[in-house]
Amino acid sequence: MKSATTGHSPQAGGPQESGPGAVISRRAADRLRAGHLWVYRSDLQELIPAEGAAEVPGGVLATVMDTRGFPLGTALYSSSSQIALRLVSETPSLSRSAYLEQLRERVVAALALRRELSPRSLESNACRLIFSEADNLPGIVADRYNDLVVLQLLTQGTAQDDVRHALRAILLEQFDLRAIVERPDAKIRELEQLGPPSATPLYARATGAADPETQINILETQFTINGLQFHFDAGAGQKTGAFLDQQRNYAAAAIYAHGRALDVCTYQGGFALHLAQSCEQVTGIDASRSALEVADRNLALNSDLRASVDWVEADAFELLREFEASHERFDTIVLDPPAFAKTKRAAEGAMRGYKELNLRALKMLRPGGILVTCSCSHHVPLIEFMDAIGSAASDAKRRVQILETRGAAPDHPSIVTLPETNYLKCVICRVA
Repeated sequence: MKSATTGHSPQAGGPQESGPGAVISRRAADRLRAGHLWVYRSDLQELIPAEGAAEVPGGVLATVMDTRGFPLGTALYSSSSQIALRLVSETPSLSRSAYLEQLRERVVAALALRRELSPRSLESNACRLIFSEADNLPGIVADRYNDLVVLQLLTQGTAQDDVRHALRAILLEQFDLRAIVERPDAKIRELEQLGPPSATPLYARATGAADPETQINILETQFTINGLQFHFDAGAGQKTGAFLDQQRNYAAAAIYAHGRALDVCTYQGGFALHLAQSCEQVTGIDASRSALEVADRNLALNSDLRASVDWVEADAFELLREFEASHERFDTIVLDPPAFAKTKRAAEGAMRGYKELNLRALKMLRPGGILVTCSCSHHVPLIEFMDAIGSAASDAKRRVQILETRGAAPDHPSIVTLPETNYLKCVICRVA
């Protein structure tokens, strides 16, 4: 989008003449003043190129102004995403060097918070280190798996070498690491019109082995969650490779689980292996064979589990229909599907999907059984998710008691003025 008018003259206190600016709607300005950090493209009214430039390129820092020309701060501009502006500072005309210094301060603060929330111990040595807007670091995610850190740089303004170099330096100052790897989120990079990052790690500790065949694969490691061992490969799997936001929900589920258990959409066995500490028999199902192969490797790492565990490659909806038709019964069922509503437009269909999964699970649970049901769709708020569970309970004619309503682990904090950061719902129920 180019400036619709060339004669726009911001009021005093607006952006410096040499820097780009963005004029936003009154609605968007009110949202920013209320603490939100995003401006959608539909609310972007005008772009003002930097002095001497023909347009505003993606990835630059732009001063955000309301329709009167009053500056609201500085944001990272994306030329392609529906989130056109992500506010990084309430200071207008922030330079790139000042942004990088601010980034450093915020990363150090985020890492200090993680030391308080998720101290490294024998029980767990994996956590989210940086959570984008939740740490006031839009477009940056970092997860630690033992001695390996995986980065995701998710916007045009952060997928740049100066940000990579700054993060690399800070992480190596703070931790003794074997490797730092940047991993793409293919869908988001497509929306941001970004090419793939370099396959070369941002950092790799020398192994000292002369023969390449004897060198450790720097993309692989093992990490610990709640005392259980998991295999990690930074070159495979979804997101950064594992779902660390469920750490405490895994442990909570294991407290209530008993008898014969079913873990639907098990992925790499996170819930299933925790259930195996309390149950006699656990079945994990997933549509991805590669995910189940990792789950089996994870099972082998934890050979002292109480339960017998098996894996089934299948579509969750189809298999649950088959189980229901054959009168299969379980004492514990976990539902942890991928996000059904990746856009607001998809929310209505997502609700039907959540209801169907929960309905079939409720029909298969024995009296006194435990249902652990999850949603990671931020477009489906908790109240609507609870409505889907309630509707399923009514249709199944089961009395459902809510024992716990949980969210993401504390290393995935949410911001009260940015509801999109409060995305994960985990409801633990007893079914009469």
